[in-house]
Amino acid sequence: MDSLRVLERIQIRILQRIAELEHFCQALPSFSNPSREDGGGDGSSVAAGDTTESRLSAILRSTGVSKFTFRRVSADYYDRSLEERKEILGAPSVHHLCKCIVMVNTQASTNVTNCRDRNNSKYYIVVVQYIARLNAENIKNFLYALNNQKIPKKRFNMRLAPEEESVELTGFVHNAVTCVGMKTDIPVILDEAIAKLQPDFFWLGGGEVDLKLGIRTSEFINSIKPLLVSCSS
Repeated sequence: MDSLRVLERIQIRILQRIAELEHFCQALPSFSNPSREDGGGDGSSVAAGDTTESRLSAILRSTGVSKFTFRRVSADYYDRSLEERKEILGAPSVHHLCKCIVMVNTQASTNVTNCRDRNNSKYYIVVVQYIARLNAENIKNFLYALNNQKIPKKRFNMRLAPEEESVELTGFVHNAVTCVGMKTDIPVILDEAIAKLQPDFFWLGGGEVDLKLGIRTSEFINSIKPLLVSCSS
């Protein structure tokens, strides 16, 4: 009887261990295969047409990015807490959940009307963590220094761009904005806090409201070449 109890306890521990391993494997991101909604599969969805996922995947691969994945989320994703979103995406922490914000320099000189000058652009797209508080003053100071203080500081005043301008510039609606495959080549600012994340893999918008992109931070930096700025608090 004692031996049966011992055997039963061993079986229970084995089953618990299997369940833990299954949960761990499910949380791991599937890299670089864009054919499935969560980043892997047999290629059937790509064959069905030029989807947002396949288009952005092609752009990423063409710039040398190999460690990325896409994941579909439910319609109530933004009604959920950051902890719940982290679990849905399999992110290491809520710190790895990020968003893209289009900002406009409302005090730019009248001759600054587009995004051609990376150092003095009318618009910037800022990638920041959801848990962070954006510090526009830090961005202003950074751009002032970036231009060697040759442009008066009063000519920099970064504010959230109106929704219609954001859509026109990026081609993406609210909660879908990403800095891959935008209609306009807007200079990208990446918060330094994201660059310091461990593991170096973060999540951001994927071009559709219910599509999220996870990407290796180092590859994102090499591909997008963002300006690294301490722009949150």
